[in-house]
Amino acid sequence: MTQPNLFIGIDVGTGSARAGLFDMAGTLLASAKTDITIYRGEADFVEQSGNEIWQAICTSIRKMLAEASVPPAAVAGIGFDATCSLVVIGGDGEPLPVGDPLLPERNIIVWMDHRANDQAKRINAMGHAVLRYVGNRISPEMETPKLLWLKENRPEIFAKSAHFFDLTDYLTWRSTGSTDRSICTVTCKWTYLGHERRWDDSYFRQIGLDELADEAFARIGTTVVDAGTALASGLTSGAAQDMGLIAGTPVAAGLIDAHAGGLGTVGAASNGDNGTVTSRLAYVFGTSACTMVSTVEPAFVPGVWGPYFSAMVPGLWLNEAGQSAAGAAIDHLISMHPATPEARLIAKESGKSLTAWLADAALALAKDASQAAELADGLHVVPEFLGNRAPFADPDARALVAGLDMDVSVAGLIRHYVAGICSLGYGLRQIIEVQREAGVEVDTIVISGGAGQHPLVRQLIADTTNVKVASPKTDEPVLLGSAMLGAVAARHFADLTHAMASMAAMGNLHIPVEGKLPGFHDKRYGVFKLLQETGRKIR
Repeated sequence: MTQPNLFIGIDVGTGSARAGLFDMAGTLLASAKTDITIYRGEADFVEQSGNEIWQAICTSIRKMLAEASVPPAAVAGIGFDATCSLVVIGGDGEPLPVGDPLLPERNIIVWMDHRANDQAKRINAMGHAVLRYVGNRISPEMETPKLLWLKENRPEIFAKSAHFFDLTDYLTWRSTGSTDRSICTVTCKWTYLGHERRWDDSYFRQIGLDELADEAFARIGTTVVDAGTALASGLTSGAAQDMGLIAGTPVAAGLIDAHAGGLGTVGAASNGDNGTVTSRLAYVFGTSACTMVSTVEPAFVPGVWGPYFSAMVPGLWLNEAGQSAAGAAIDHLISMHPATPEARLIAKESGKSLTAWLADAALALAKDASQAAELADGLHVVPEFLGNRAPFADPDARALVAGLDMDVSVAGLIRHYVAGICSLGYGLRQIIEVQREAGVEVDTIVISGGAGQHPLVRQLIADTTNVKVASPKTDEPVLLGSAMLGAVAARHFADLTHAMASMAAMGNLHIPVEGKLPGFHDKRYGVFKLLQETGRKIR
């Protein structure tokens, strides 16, 4: 009988659960997606259902296997990634409500939920030493502020909870019964000190979560393992039945979704002009955007999360930054333009998404992708609709637009779209510059994510940052990164470093424009920073 040699990567993003099937060379054989519901309550409340996400995963796996005509026995290993959302579970494994007590199925506080903004501000004011490893400022997107909110606002749920999971760890627990946590999730979002392999009791006591320290952290993880570690005895019989797979199939400790994308991009073998593991910046450009840079020695950068040890590439330190709204910022920006309904109909008739149609239209109006930036001349955007994640760690920041006119045409909408893409590039440039000041050099941006697929976007990112942009050969680097985890758990590779070298590859390279346009972008970048400063003064 042929040995199983295919791997499933499972990615749970903000709006969908996806499954991808890969071979040992990193070739995507089939994939499937199932949408998941996002519940929005009060202004800052964003919730989801763990049970719904589980069913979406199982549906996607079954659809994917049917598409590939692959028997379950061919699957050698499974890897998970997910958003860094907080999942609350009761003693019998039942979901517990994180908002309305009458809605127990809604047991997830989504990463973008900002209900814990006040708690985060209080924690930051205390200045505990562990904050040094999150750029000196914890974010309300992270888990300890959310746990503190739960304790203060839903004390009965906090007391009743048996497990607090990051979503990735919830999914591996649901698959295997193992309560082991990934070093990626707890180090990046829970203040676990990965380089010392310990929780800091004093931090939890100082911020008011004494119970967790008193319990020796039983509810948030007593065993922390490296990503790719095989968990328990693999898939339980119940999980295997749900998924249509074989019980005992190895399941790996997982990653946060952006970090899986990092594995699927930065680890490819270098050809000399597309950087190395430690000179590449992974830019995962989706609903939000995450940037990740790996270093041999820890680099402390104010406003940038980390350094986190072994949180993505084993043995290396990770600095993580990004933008709280990226693809979502572009969607929101163009939704406000009067020509959007007309353009949406045109895009639908052409079989394209609105943003893909706008990118194509911008290319048609300009001589090339670089010169498309001139369409936005005079229009400036700071796209911080959900705050500034980096380098200011300012959740209260808000978007600004300058240079508005009365143009209500589709051409005016295209201008807004281009200005928005350029603004994300300037925000990325700012992140790169702050890290460079701390000694972190970047020579290549490796872009992935649904919002970064179009060649116009990739060229504008190269031009606005003045850094070359590479794209991964695969169209699904996040799924590939999770599949690598499954390959390591199945012992087809010794570790993630070997899996990355064998399964990842680079695609196209976009070189920053020369001539007059770099000066054009320098001036616009200056305006971008001026608007940011003005926004802070207004507040």
